[in-house]
Amino acid sequence: MSHSTPPGSWDGPWYRVPTEHFEAAFLPNADEDLESVANVDVFVDLKDGSRRRATMITLAQVEVTMARWAESGEALGGRYFWCSDGLIVRDAGISNMTGVLLGLAENGELTQVLRRLDD
Repeated sequence: MSHSTPPGSWDGPWYRVPTEHFEAAFLPNADEDLESVANVDVFVDLKDGSRRRATMITLAQVEVTMARWAESGEALGGRYFWCSDGLIVRDAGISNMTGVLLGLAENGELTQVLRRLDD
C-alpha cells in the first residue's frame, strides 16, 4: 500500500486529489481544515472512465452524530446510524481518506466498496 498521499488542489468547492489509480473530488465545507475533515462526500473518477461515490465519515464523527440524535430524538433517539453510500474510516483528514481509497484501489476492493454512478 502507498504510504504517501499526493497533494491536491482546489477547483471551486471541490478539493481534487489525483492518483495513479483515480482522481478523488472531495466536497469539504469551505472553512474546514482539510486534515480535520471527519465527514465528507467524495466522487472518484477511475482510469476506466467509471465514476463512484461515497460519504466518508470517521468512527468518532458517527459517535458525535449519534449522541446529537439521542438529544434530538432523530434515528430512534440515536440508537442507529445510517447514511447512503457510507464508508466509515478510523482517521480524519483528506490525506488519510485518500490513503484509504488508495488502499482499496491497490487491493482491488474500490469498485466493491464505492457505489458506481450511472453516466
